[in-house]
Amino acid sequence: MQRRLAILLAILLFAILILNTGCAFGNRTGNKRYTKYSYEFFGAFDSIIQFMGYAENGEQFEILAKKGQARFEELHKLFDIYHDYAGINNIKTINDNAGVKPVEVRQEIIDLIQFSKEWYSKTGGVVNIALGPVLSIWHTYREEGRIDPSKARIPDLELLKQALEKTDIDKVEVDPVKKTVFLREKGMSLDVGAVAKGFATEIVARELISEGFTSFIISSGGNIRTVGKPMDGNRSKWSIGIQNPDGNPLLPKDNPLDTVYITENSVVTSGDYQRYYEVNGQRLHHLIDPNTLMPAGHYRAVTVVTKDSGLADFLSSALFILPYEKSRALADSLEGVDALWIMKDGSIVATDNMKNSLRKMGGASDK
Repeated sequence: MQRRLAILLAILLFAILILNTGCAFGNRTGNKRYTKYSYEFFGAFDSIIQFMGYAENGEQFEILAKKGQARFEELHKLFDIYHDYAGINNIKTINDNAGVKPVEVRQEIIDLIQFSKEWYSKTGGVVNIALGPVLSIWHTYREEGRIDPSKARIPDLELLKQALEKTDIDKVEVDPVKKTVFLREKGMSLDVGAVAKGFATEIVARELISEGFTSFIISSGGNIRTVGKPMDGNRSKWSIGIQNPDGNPLLPKDNPLDTVYITENSVVTSGDYQRYYEVNGQRLHHLIDPNTLMPAGHYRAVTVVTKDSGLADFLSSALFILPYEKSRALADSLEGVDALWIMKDGSIVATDNMKNSLRKMGGASDK
């Protein structure tokens, strides 16, 4: 049921996005006439992936959508931690060979791991892709609790502490020349869930740009990446709805907490209402604090706006896990990064540039 709700929320989020971006068709920009098209599919990264953009004709847009879909499906296999695929060494292959041997992998995996290690250092170690042993325990308990709520339980802290001993990111060895990854200690495992979908979205966006597409949006399970500006002749910015954690998904027009106007940017939100289960009325979500080994409890949601979708994905988790003073200091220290925090009591705090981009809070528009 919760997975169906997540899919419904993704559909409604994109419906909100389309409503906000207008429904004009056949608009002229310069000497060319552009029409708005949309396309979606399900499967990659267990999400609904949606494309919406402007093209001169349906055939042109279909090329964009099909190329994007094929690439997402390929990247899903490469970054998968649960399944094997014939002829592919992926993240699961690396985990299966922990303490045994280095694994030769594709460049996309090398780039993902190096990116994650770099930003692990830059953010003080709050998001660790080597935290797999801990996150695997939480995943098992979460799935058990969702399947049978009467048996939902919280993992024993001692069990989590034992798993923590196998999470040293310095033991994740990357050889960019040989293109190998080696987890030095048996029992180690990578979990790239905090960054993989955004990282893949950025790869797809950049590759479509290189193909000559200049006006489109990708929504990968709610991770939004915009390219160019809407070619309807009326606006210079895309408008993206920020979901209210307490909103009614059946009333999409009432659902957005606010609307952010962006161009050439990504919008990613991490929240306690996404992947979770409940134990005795306590909501236990998937964003685990590496210090407490428990779900972070500072906010309902954190939204990050920055150009790179992989970075937005990574930072939305980091800012959500950190207490506000540290979270705000990190956001303020990063150039080109804006953020919005929805506190536990429902109050909203945002960086100055974020405020200026919001319709309700800052009086912004799409012009």
